[in-house]
Amino acid sequence: MKVKPAGQPFIPAPSAHRAAAAAAALVTVTAGLGVRAVAGGDFAKYAGDALYTVLVHTVVVLLAPRVRPSVAAGAALVFSWAVELAQLTGVPAELSRRSVVARLVLGSTFNAPDLLWYAVGAGCAWAVHARLVAWRAAGRP
Repeated sequence: MKVKPAGQPFIPAPSAHRAAAAAAALVTVTAGLGVRAVAGGDFAKYAGDALYTVLVHTVVVLLAPRVRPSVAAGAALVFSWAVELAQLTGVPAELSRRSVVARLVLGSTFNAPDLLWYAVGAGCAWAVHARLVAWRAAGRP
């Protein structure tokens, strides 16, 4: 067990951050599949958009375990918006016709409301990540 020096906050090892991010990614994918299984229409679509950005946030934390929540959320939002805006070019649509993975990651058709729902996902991911960081900083395991 790691002991923190007096007066300094406990900062978990990157492996602990990565494990938490991997678990969050698994929960996010499960939630996305669950929403698709039990709901349809706009609710499922926009929940999927928000969860897409949450998943990107978890990938950012996997790659950079000590990233600040605001930076991870910002990166996830910028990535999600970039993918959505790239759909205006038609390139993602062409790639999606050739690959299931490309279809899942890049989508195919631009939809302006998606931009809002990506922001909702980034905000939710930031809130949970920031709370976990604060919780850990307060010395909770």
